[in-house]
Amino acid sequence: MESVSNEEVLAAVDLGSNSFHMIIARLRDGQFQILDRLREMVQLRAGLDKENRLSIEAQDRAIACLERFGQRVRDLPYGKVRVVGTNTLRVAENSRDFLRRARLALGHPIEIVTGEEEARLIYLGVAKSLAFDNSRRLVMDIGGGSTEFIIGEGLKGLRRESLEMGCVSFTQKFFPDGQLNDESCQKALLSAAILLRSIQRPYLDLGWQEAVGASGTIRCVANIAKANGWCDDGVITMHALDMILVAMKNAGHTDKLKLDGLSEERTQVLAGGVCVLKAAFERLRIDRMIVSDGALREGLLYDLLGRIQHDDERERTVSALAKRYGVDELHAERVGVMADQLYQQIAIDWQIVGEEFKQRLQWAARLHEIGLAISHDQFHKHAAYLVAHSDMPGFSREEQQSLAALIRAQRRKFPSNYFSELPDELQTTSTRLAIILRLAMVFNRGRSEQADTFVGLEVGTKGLKLSLPEGWLAEHPLTEADLRQERRYLKAIGVKLKITDQ
Repeated sequence: MESVSNEEVLAAVDLGSNSFHMIIARLRDGQFQILDRLREMVQLRAGLDKENRLSIEAQDRAIACLERFGQRVRDLPYGKVRVVGTNTLRVAENSRDFLRRARLALGHPIEIVTGEEEARLIYLGVAKSLAFDNSRRLVMDIGGGSTEFIIGEGLKGLRRESLEMGCVSFTQKFFPDGQLNDESCQKALLSAAILLRSIQRPYLDLGWQEAVGASGTIRCVANIAKANGWCDDGVITMHALDMILVAMKNAGHTDKLKLDGLSEERTQVLAGGVCVLKAAFERLRIDRMIVSDGALREGLLYDLLGRIQHDDERERTVSALAKRYGVDELHAERVGVMADQLYQQIAIDWQIVGEEFKQRLQWAARLHEIGLAISHDQFHKHAAYLVAHSDMPGFSREEQQSLAALIRAQRRKFPSNYFSELPDELQTTSTRLAIILRLAMVFNRGRSEQADTFVGLEVGTKGLKLSLPEGWLAEHPLTEADLRQERRYLKAIGVKLKITDQ
């Protein structure tokens, strides 16, 4: 494993449904030294309308926050900052428009992570922060729009779930006018219990020795419980939750809710979060929960460190997927070698220099045939579907979509519509990587052909020029026919391919 420099500054930004968080840390001798933490309650989820579209007001609040964050991280190198969006940006119909503005404000790419990936990162952040031993633990994190539940041992997650319930979404749904009464609380508790029913049995069957809570709502509840003497510092009990619910109902309205330990900004979303937490205690039979300072942003930092040190969760995911579907490893390796040979020759001219581009091309080469496990006919479409819809730990939604597009485009007519659906900054680079993969496929279609032929590739003013040893095409008529067909496919998307063996 390669090591990073003794001192290196990394940053993680969590675009949550309720709050945006940023953590900046210096990596020194393998340990993080926190340099700065920033948090702003943006309440992005509150800006979603009935059609799941983010309001201009909510977008403007978020952009203003990101511009402030951007002042701190804009000058950090590419790849040293990870920014992820969670539930609200997963469901917002106009998130693509917002992300264009957000990337400019922050100065770094933004990834949208699935609920399962969010859960993985949360568990990593909590486990690292509390220095977990190998005991089995349940980790719970209540966000603005979703709640994640993870059972794990040590640093390894065994089961992950993300449920569509959060402190903002439940407050909007069950306490829209701020009224805090028994009826609204019961409706919220019942709704949360119904969602929890889907995970109750498998989670209880798996079991755990300790329950751990993370993020704002759970820390807020713990602060209230301590300040009012309902339980010890950093601990939440059922008794404390019951006392908070009684206090809410006695207040009758959020404007009148006053509790020691409750900040003003948390008051407006406390009711929904408490009901989610109370339902989880009941359905999962939790008696006691300790509270962690670590959460998603800390998990992002440690995951980023893993990538820098070549201990990448995505690599393990690709290997597991290839094994699951019985990939012909030797053939995939030959395709990968040829793809890398072509990539190295044109990466600079095509502006696709970088480890992330090399990795994506190699992952596509390794997974391009997994669709054969379904059917030989249209296997490239089956493979793309599997990649697009599988649970792929370590991958953001955009990375997964781009990888699926590369695999979908490996043969036959170029599926331009797949690439137009990618984020703007991924469309051109993904198209170029797909073209390289297609050419590598052409030279390995026979499977038994030698992979030691040097294929020259260069970028010209009008397209690509592919050069082969003298007389090579005459000796390989089937490959020549494939290349001429490939030239027609590429011409349809505006890329001219010149082929020569002279």
